[in-house]
Amino acid sequence: MSITAERKQEVIKEYATVGGDTGSPEVQVAILSERIRNLTEHLKTHSKDFHSRRGLLMMVGQRRRLLDYLKRKEAGRYERLVERLGLRR
Repeated sequence: MSITAERKQEVIKEYATVGGDTGSPEVQVAILSERIRNLTEHLKTHSKDFHSRRGLLMMVGQRRRLLDYLKRKEAGRYERLVERLGLRR
């Protein structure tokens, strides 16, 4: 369900704005998106796992808040990120 450390480092490298960047909204949203994808696959086979479903909903809400923040601060970065991740927004 969770992502491996290697995969997390790949996502950080891919979406980092500068070297060593792990806290920018782009990186945080990309990591959350990866975790959401993994958890969605888990829930397809384990439909009664309500604890994981709650965690999924919390992650989706956190990603939404980060995207709203980025849209409010820098709309161009927001548009590029949504396009790169393929989010419906």
